[in-house]
Amino acid sequence: MTAPTPLAPAPAPVPPGPAGAPPIRPALRPAALTLLTALVATGALAAGAVALAPDSVRAPLAWILAGTALVLSATVGYAAHARRAAELLSRRVTEQRHILDRGASERLRLAAQLSHERDARAADSEEFAGQLRSARAERAAALAACANAAGRMQALATGMLADLREMEHRHTDEDVLADLLHLDHRTAQAGRLADSVAVLTGARSGRRWARPIAMESILRGAMGRIGGYQRVRTHGGGTTAVAGHAAEGVMHVLAELLDNAANFSPPTAEVHVYVEEVPAGVIVSVEDSGLVMGAVQLRRAEHAVSGEAAGLGGLSGTRLGLAVVGRLARKHGLTVSFRPSARGGTGVLLLIPQELLSRAAEGGRTPGQAESSAPATSPAPAPEAPAESAPSPEPAAPSEPLDSELTLTLSPAADHARVPAQPTTDDAALPAREKPPVESTLPKRRRGRTLAAAQRAQARAAEAAEASEPAAEADNESTGSFPSPAARFSSFRQAVRTAPAPEAPEHPEHPAPAHPAPSTQEGDTSHDRDHDRR
Repeated sequence: MTAPTPLAPAPAPVPPGPAGAPPIRPALRPAALTLLTALVATGALAAGAVALAPDSVRAPLAWILAGTALVLSATVGYAAHARRAAELLSRRVTEQRHILDRGASERLRLAAQLSHERDARAADSEEFAGQLRSARAERAAALAACANAAGRMQALATGMLADLREMEHRHTDEDVLADLLHLDHRTAQAGRLADSVAVLTGARSGRRWARPIAMESILRGAMGRIGGYQRVRTHGGGTTAVAGHAAEGVMHVLAELLDNAANFSPPTAEVHVYVEEVPAGVIVSVEDSGLVMGAVQLRRAEHAVSGEAAGLGGLSGTRLGLAVVGRLARKHGLTVSFRPSARGGTGVLLLIPQELLSRAAEGGRTPGQAESSAPATSPAPAPEAPAESAPSPEPAAPSEPLDSELTLTLSPAADHARVPAQPTTDDAALPAREKPPVESTLPKRRRGRTLAAAQRAQARAAEAAEASEPAAEADNESTGSFPSPAARFSSFRQAVRTAPAPEAPEHPEHPAPAHPAPSTQEGDTSHDRDHDRR
């Protein structure tokens, strides 16, 4: 049997069968055809041989040739079948070898590609890491620059406020004083913006007070830092005080909340602030009648004040207030929440925890308030007297600034009195008339820190009047009652007020911004003193 000729490669390789499947068997039809052909050929040969053989051996020869023909035909058929199976197996082996070769080459190609991709990714990762380091360095530099700029703005605002304060001490003209107070208030708002930038950049903002600050002073200071403070109405201040290290932060948070409430309310609508003491601390509620926040805006606002968003990516140039509130709330442990307001707008609840509060001392005073517990209202009733009558004696100016604040309330007599425009040491201030105590809507100032020149002149006039009124002095010393700071400020306003001409329009009065109560030692810088002007 000759060796099989090599087969031509199949046009399309047959994919291997699944694992465990029986091997492919060759068809039986070609083998049967080969067997039949062999039987016919051997049968013809055997018949010819039997026909030619003698009669004596014809029968045995026929049987022998018949058996031989059958065996030969079966052998030929089996050989044909085996050859066909060998051809199929050889083709399968060739196909598998081709598949393995292609798989090996594909593996090599993929390995090379993977190595190339790995190298490319490593280069990209290194480049991205460099860019990330550069971006972080630039971000840190930008934050440092912003913090530095905010600090410089704070210093400039503090210096400007100090200059304005000196001008307020020097000038006694009512119009000039009103303009100076207006500039003072605008500068305070610029200082609040600088404080906000400092908070967002992680720099130190404001100051740390040495003593607790009364809640009423915190509210007045927050009102003095916004533009629409005339529309803010406070209801109750409580008898608690905020710890000195957190007073500036709480004041800034309230200023941002009040500013939002005033900006998103109609120009004529009022913003009401309620203070309530609860077992968990103090709740300050800011209610406005402006725009109602939708569900999406409410979620964004709550997320902003939660302090969880530490990045600056979502901030805009005009929406910094809630982000500042969130930073300060996270720093001091405050809780800020929103709710629909009963006035038709949005209500904000600020919870100041007990850890930041201290209880007021006896008589409603806190360590941050003045030693005198007398409210800043009109003094005791005094008999009506003309403008040239001397005022009742008042105590000498203290050696260091007092920490109490007074309400700028003008008595009816002060509103209508017409006296010379420039007060002198010989002039006597008008006594303030008695009026029932009412809730003042004007800002408040700290005693002994504003209009010092006028008060020194009044003190000298009071010393000159002591000789003429010993009885009144003795009565004051025995009862411990002296003219309140509000009365002295009212007297000064009477002294500097000029009678308007009938044809001249009345000059709008700019109320003075409020001051927070406390003041530390005399060595404090003007920057430290500025933060209680709002």
